[in-house]
Amino acid sequence: MSSRILITTDYLGPGDAVDRYLRERGHDTVHAPLRGRRDRDDLIQLLDGIDGAIIANEPMTADVLASASTLKAVVRSGVGYDSVDVAAASELGILVSNLPGINANAVAEFTMGALLAASRHLVEMAVGVAGGGWPRTDGHELRGSTLGLVGFGAAARAVVPLARAFGMTVLCRTAIAPDPGSPVPGVEFVDLGTLLSRSDYVSLHTALSPSTHHLIDARALSLMKPTAVLVNTARGAIVDESALADAVRTGVIAGAALDVCEVEPLPADSALRGVEGITVYSHMAGQTAQARDAAGRAAAVELLGALDGAPAFRVNDLSVRRFRVTLRA
Repeated sequence: MSSRILITTDYLGPGDAVDRYLRERGHDTVHAPLRGRRDRDDLIQLLDGIDGAIIANEPMTADVLASASTLKAVVRSGVGYDSVDVAAASELGILVSNLPGINANAVAEFTMGALLAASRHLVEMAVGVAGGGWPRTDGHELRGSTLGLVGFGAAARAVVPLARAFGMTVLCRTAIAPDPGSPVPGVEFVDLGTLLSRSDYVSLHTALSPSTHHLIDARALSLMKPTAVLVNTARGAIVDESALADAVRTGVIAGAALDVCEVEPLPADSALRGVEGITVYSHMAGQTAQARDAAGRAAAVELLGALDGAPAFRVNDLSVRRFRVTLRA
């Protein structure tokens, strides 16, 4: 049965492999790449008559979903799905899926790149040379330092061998620790306070939820070493950005490398702007050619599976499938 599919992921476009895959199977595609922010009413209009959607970080709120009367399945072309009101989707019979671990290697490599850039002041020195200077700032080697991972999903696990290869000690705080009888080589599991106080670098890899919103606040930052650096490739709202800006500005910690922000793109009046020691990237940790190719293809396969009532990576209740998707048959 033919479906109308909306694609908002910005690296997917008409005529590409994903588009061909969907069209060859008899489906119609509509491309509306998300580059920045999108107005609620525009999103509602885009979803009119849509059966399935492959989305970026669209704000799929309860009212948006309620307005999408034909929508049956939504697939996030990445790992995080906090922009989707999953409870509302479940009530409406809309399946929601993500792609767990799809860009883990890309995020892990970016994390190490962010650590190196911060420890050796690479961004600041390059900017200095571009501005006509010749800065000669001492950096720090990663070898012998301690990396604290908050969360232990696929990306964090992929960081471990890279960090160990650099000679780093690895700590981890996770809500679901491995079985004590099956330790993870090279990783010591500790509570958050211990991780923050012992780590030279703290890297965030946990999902955004009510329990992790502003997990890294002024109190958490006060537990860190004054020489420590915070790296965030997870979700911006895990960090209290005003508290972080104050902490770096006043020397509570040395700096931060952020690939994600609470509001994206970064607002002109963000507390993060103009703070020496804070580098903000543009949510690109998972965006390699390989990861994009894998994510696009996997999203298309997952969406068609969901529309047929057999999603592989759904994040909402199984009863939803019986309620809504079987009505397509």
